[in-house]
Amino acid sequence: MKKSSWIQRQGWVGYAFILPNMLGILAFFIIPALFSFGMMFTNYQFANPNWKFTGLDNLSRLFGDEQFYAAIKYTAIFLLSVPVSLALAFLVAIVLNRSVYLRGLLRGMFFLPYISSGVAVAFVWMLLFQPSQGPINEALRWIGIHSPPGWFASTNSAMYAIDVVQIWFMLGYNMIIYLAALQEISTEQLEAAKIDGAGPGKITWKIIWPLVSPTTFLLLITGLIMTVKSFSLIQAITGGGPSGSTTILSLFVYKTAFSYYEMGYASTISWFLFAVILVITIVQWIGQKRWVHY
Repeated sequence: MKKSSWIQRQGWVGYAFILPNMLGILAFFIIPALFSFGMMFTNYQFANPNWKFTGLDNLSRLFGDEQFYAAIKYTAIFLLSVPVSLALAFLVAIVLNRSVYLRGLLRGMFFLPYISSGVAVAFVWMLLFQPSQGPINEALRWIGIHSPPGWFASTNSAMYAIDVVQIWFMLGYNMIIYLAALQEISTEQLEAAKIDGAGPGKITWKIIWPLVSPTTFLLLITGLIMTVKSFSLIQAITGGGPSGSTTILSLFVYKTAFSYYEMGYASTISWFLFAVILVITIVQWIGQKRWVHY
């Protein structure tokens, strides 16, 4: 009995340690989320006391809003950066997992962008992609392309230029996680495959890739969620322009709430964004049973 009471007392100590964190989650996540869900059914506007319950009017407005469908389109284009970044990170990790010259320095150089300031990253890429005097377009003109893309200044190429920046930004993080997974692979398995006559390509595709599939699943699901929620990079580079051609769903929520002060409508968009993230997570969780090998 004495031992049991001591364990119970220690349990209360544990609850006391997690209480501040739980209060923070309650105050800054759960209560605002419930408040936002309630606002979704109102026409509430910031600093306007004359609001009322409007039922599903915000949902009707959402599905008739052309800007909303454009934001979905640009979000889908932005999501293309995730699988491309994973594929490149996997290949880079394969190379840097071997005995190459200055391997440690190269790993650090690939990872450096991920820990750099987002504003600094945005500024550097704005200079690189500058249409008239940027080094990238200068190089394209030098090789004979007389009308290079306008990149961030063009509605046709701005979102794809953002994809390039996002791929570069996430490459180092994905590479480091893949490196950790590759170092857990038994060398005996790889040596046995070589003895059986398997070439490098077959070993990579048939042995290494299935063994790191749990890591790929983790990076894919977290990468898609982070990309859907991404805000600071696009806001710093283009602010959603030109002409709204880089306004993804998260930026659409921000503009609706803090530029037009339509909090009720912004809450509706944010809950739709939550539904998108939930569907992506569920689909991946179900689909991983077919291609993830534990």
